[in-house]
Amino acid sequence: MLDVDPYGALQRARPVESFRVTSTDVAEGEPLARAQWSTAAGGVDRSPQLSWSGFPERTRGFAVTCFDPDAPSGSGWWHWAVANLPVSVTSLEAGAGSPNGQELPADAVVLRNEEGGRGFIGAAPPRGTGVHRYQFVVHALDVPSLDLDPDTSPAGLGARCYFHALARGILTATASRD
Repeated sequence: MLDVDPYGALQRARPVESFRVTSTDVAEGEPLARAQWSTAAGGVDRSPQLSWSGFPERTRGFAVTCFDPDAPSGSGWWHWAVANLPVSVTSLEAGAGSPNGQELPADAVVLRNEEGGRGFIGAAPPRGTGVHRYQFVVHALDVPSLDLDPDTSPAGLGARCYFHALARGILTATASRD
């Protein structure tokens, strides 16, 4: 398990404002509900409801990601990555991460998760790897959309967000099978 805070490192490298991300399904620092677990681990792969507020007025668009920095991969694990959400969208309903993003605005771009699918894949921390953090991050961007090929990796999205971020809101939940 990695003992890092990737968003803390980004903040030190290029400080940006922060804003509030809340959920009716996920509480800061608390375990994920079974619905947010992978079907392979007894869940239903349902993305949580997310809402955000307090982002800068000059925000022009958003990206939303879910990342597990504690995955035993050496590079973390991307569970969900959505870009090109319009500034008028300040919440996503539970299940918006369904395969191919049917519940998302028409221009949203859903990138592949680590399993190769397009949509949210829930938690499935391997036994013996301790408590994993699941960081639901909303990136407030200075552009309405990012030029992304549908096969761009979530890490590629992260790099684009780094250069266009005005602010970042983070809601972190946990999961463990130990």
